[in-house]
Amino acid sequence: MEKWNGKVAVVTGASSGIGEETCRQLVERGMIVVGFARREDRLQVLEKELKGKLGKFYYVKVDLCSEENIMKAFDWVKSTLKSVDVLVKNVGVLKQSDLLGNTNDWKQMFDTNVMSLNICSREAIKIMEEIQIKEGHIININSVGGHYQFPFMKDIAIYSATKHTVTIITESLRELMGMKNLPVRVTSISPGGVETEMTQELSKLEGFKMLKSIDIAEAIMYALSTPQRVNVAGIIIRPTHENTLSLIKNFI
Repeated sequence: MEKWNGKVAVVTGASSGIGEETCRQLVERGMIVVGFARREDRLQVLEKELKGKLGKFYYVKVDLCSEENIMKAFDWVKSTLKSVDVLVKNVGVLKQSDLLGNTNDWKQMFDTNVMSLNICSREAIKIMEEIQIKEGHIININSVGGHYQFPFMKDIAIYSATKHTVTIITESLRELMGMKNLPVRVTSISPGGVETEMTQELSKLEGFKMLKSIDIAEAIMYALSTPQRVNVAGIIIRPTHENTLSLIKNFI
């Protein structure tokens, strides 16, 4: 990770869970980190906690469902810190809404999990191209739900659809960076259940094994630490002893 000392990382969904832990780990390893999130009070607490560490933490209050907000946030990063070297797109929404459910829930999931993810990539890459970056990395926090169907969990069908979209977008972006000959690696990290605010309802299911936020943050550190010639295109992380049979019992 030494090569990233003093480099700039943007992390979305920075006010809790995986995003918060990722900010913490990157700052402790010497990066200049900008956290994007809506809850400014949480960001202020994290800012105080990270004072005096090897790196530096900044934050920007951002509604990641607003393209205008996102563009203004990246303008701030560019004008203040002059670069974006790493982008970790962690922000996500899980609404337990099936295919006959609430349209507003569907829209919120697609706006947050898909549209904001792609807008952030676009804005970061604009900066990377403009400053002729020598090495960059974009990491999308995906889900096992982006690779597999869980037919017994009907109320996460729309969420899974957003994550399947993330899988395609991430691989397409990796290909595009190669076609444009940009030195930007692209990684998808797909966890199973992680103990966060978003998964509180799922964690109540009998037999539902959970990962910790640090487990995912460490996977991010691994992907970043590999040499430039290595693009860790995808990582799937599952809890030990996870099995489908124990989950199905909750739905029959």
